[in-house]
Amino acid sequence: MRNRMWITLALLLVVPAMLFSASCAKKAVAPTPKVEKKATTDEAAKKAEEEAARQRALEEQRLREARQAREEFVNEMIHFAFDSSALDATAQEILKKKAAYLQAHPDVRVIIEGHCDERGTVEYNLALGERRAQAAKTFLVNLGIDPNRLETISYGEERPLDPGHNEAAWAKNRRDQFVIK
Repeated sequence: MRNRMWITLALLLVVPAMLFSASCAKKAVAPTPKVEKKATTDEAAKKAEEEAARQRALEEQRLREARQAREEFVNEMIHFAFDSSALDATAQEILKKKAAYLQAHPDVRVIIEGHCDERGTVEYNLALGERRAQAAKTFLVNLGIDPNRLETISYGEERPLDPGHNEAAWAKNRRDQFVIK
């Protein structure tokens, strides 16, 4: 009877162990060929390079456009009639474009330089240049630009754009210029 008990006990331990080991057997997975992995890796690397090149091209384009907008802002002047600080329609359109630039670039600060032609006294032309710069500043402030971002200065007749002594030269010299600080 003892023998039978040992056999039963052995069967109770051995049979579940065999069942357990048979049920946990792993299926063999065929390894993927290395060529396919390499091709996939090459394709991924190529796509990554193409994306990086596209991003660089977009960034270069954005920088060119930003540089062009800045140059246009600085190089586009407004002009005035003789002995006047009134803004005509052309000057107002230019100032609207400048306001759009300033709104898009809130960190930009500007100096508005008022200039005159050589006719008139030095004192009168300095005062007229200041009125011209203030007219542009007031217009920009009315369009929503923070006045703390705008400074004015008058150069009167001191810095002519055209040194000529005729109406064409004088018309070029009656202007406001915009300098980014």
